[in-house]
Amino acid sequence: MSEQPVVVAARRTPIGTAGHAYKSLPADRLAAPVIAAVAGEVPHLAVDDVVLGNCMGPGGNLARVSALAAGLGHDVPGLTVDRQCGSGLAAILLAGQAVRAGDAGLVIAGGVESASTAPLRTMRGAAEPYRRAPFAPPGHPDPDMGPAAEALAAAHGISRERQDDYAFRSHARAVAARFDDELVEIDGRRADQRPRVLRRETLARLPAAFVPGGTVSAGNSSPISDGAAAVAVVPERLRAGLPGLRLVAGAVTGCDPALPGWGPVPAVRRVLGRTGVRMADVAAVEIVEAFAAQVLAVTDALEADLDRVCADGGALALGHPWGATGAVVVTRLFSRLVRSGAPSGTLGLATAAVGGGMGVAALFEVV
Repeated sequence: MSEQPVVVAARRTPIGTAGHAYKSLPADRLAAPVIAAVAGEVPHLAVDDVVLGNCMGPGGNLARVSALAAGLGHDVPGLTVDRQCGSGLAAILLAGQAVRAGDAGLVIAGGVESASTAPLRTMRGAAEPYRRAPFAPPGHPDPDMGPAAEALAAAHGISRERQDDYAFRSHARAVAARFDDELVEIDGRRADQRPRVLRRETLARLPAAFVPGGTVSAGNSSPISDGAAAVAVVPERLRAGLPGLRLVAGAVTGCDPALPGWGPVPAVRRVLGRTGVRMADVAAVEIVEAFAAQVLAVTDALEADLDRVCADGGALALGHPWGATGAVVVTRLFSRLVRSGAPSGTLGLATAAVGGGMGVAALFEVV
């Protein structure tokens, strides 16, 4: 058990809507203060590596740039991970693997996204920048995430009313929650920009956003966002009595690229199958709320108790900074379980769907 990975600190930025709160801040300026804050909570250990998820940033090994900007020193390396919307959680799983193998004592892992400052990319010889890179090669489905969420809702009978009700709940819970202990002030901002009081009547009036006559609207979809989150992962032998979340197991799986929102289902099932844990045993679930339709299809299939899912709201209310959001859900689990004083042995689950047809999931236990 001495090399079992444990998350002993978790912090995030307030999340801003793209083009607004952090419209001029590049990704490293979002990530660096969070990395520094997390490192400061584990003062008895030197940082061995920084692993950051990122999807659309400037390149140049953003994790290394951010580590230097955080003042960690020239000897701290960095690794940047792209697993699209699962990048932040995938980075934490990689950190856990390094710790479990005995190759590292302290790894800071998480993710960052600045959609506001992401560069435009152009194919050589093309007249215009391309909107996004492909998630799948020719001959395979490659839908945008909005139409894919619409297809998932249709395939699993998720009604517009259920989606709007869930979005209403996410905002209401985020407005009522207090996130102060997990937030790092960025550029003078101390609170998430987006959560607000919604009216069900307003949600119901919004038109379908992606498919004429469809059920997925701007109101039950997450916004494009900027933000960063990071955690400190250490082996049990170096925990020094700090409370935390032991990383019990993680999994990354593939699924039909036509229905990428389904990815958490096989990923969670693999984690549960490996550990012998049932969904009923899990006290807290954090899923990246890219779309209400996707959350409901996944939780229905997993027979998850919705009262345990995103209890303080999720990405529908807070925002969805792609490369960071998988680390945001782990930070939320840390607050829900560790900061709240949940007893040892309490289980939490973090999961995300990934463009191109993948899912990532991780099971944690309070220690």
